[in-house]
Amino acid sequence: MAEEGYDVQPLFSEPIFRVDIGHAIGPEQVDYIKRLKMVQNQVNLISENLYIFDEPPLKSIKKAVEDALYTYAREVMGISQKLYVTQSWSLVNYPNVGMHGHSHSNSIVSGSLYYTDMPSPPSRMIFNRHTGYQQLELNPEKGRRNLYNTPMSVVTPKKGEVILFSSRLTHLVETNTAATPRYSVAFNTFIKGKLGDYRDVSELQL
Repeated sequence: MAEEGYDVQPLFSEPIFRVDIGHAIGPEQVDYIKRLKMVQNQVNLISENLYIFDEPPLKSIKKAVEDALYTYAREVMGISQKLYVTQSWSLVNYPNVGMHGHSHSNSIVSGSLYYTDMPSPPSRMIFNRHTGYQQLELNPEKGRRNLYNTPMSVVTPKKGEVILFSSRLTHLVETNTAATPRYSVAFNTFIKGKLGDYRDVSELQL
């Protein structure tokens, strides 16, 4: 028999930050990214250049991403340090290609940019709440998943959108079941500024 009169409260939450930067993306930039030299990356394709935001034609996109990171650092993380883009790269998932589950090393916040038309259906991003091996799998029953017990969350990306998330989160991309390629740009970040405290001998300048 279910207990009555109980209370459930959220303890911690994992944010996904979404913002439309379509205003900063022009057709010339879309064409530029699509024409980047691509190489094999396990199952999908990845740009040979892994610092594409450093390319002058993508200056406005980089600025819009930096503005989003500024807001994320201040309003979501509540920190004074600056988040800046480290590596950035283009990805292409052709029909019948997805992306395996993974997380991003040596990064604090990672992001995905959907700079052009999405295929239909768009292939969703799936985030796993667990970051390590699970010896016991206690999955909730069908129809009883909620914020507290769901093992994964699903995000459907949109054209012009940047999605920011913690780099430690395991995530994957569904198999592209459309007849057209799925294009995206991914990037990692780190911080600049002071960490810790001088008197506590924990100060670190980055």
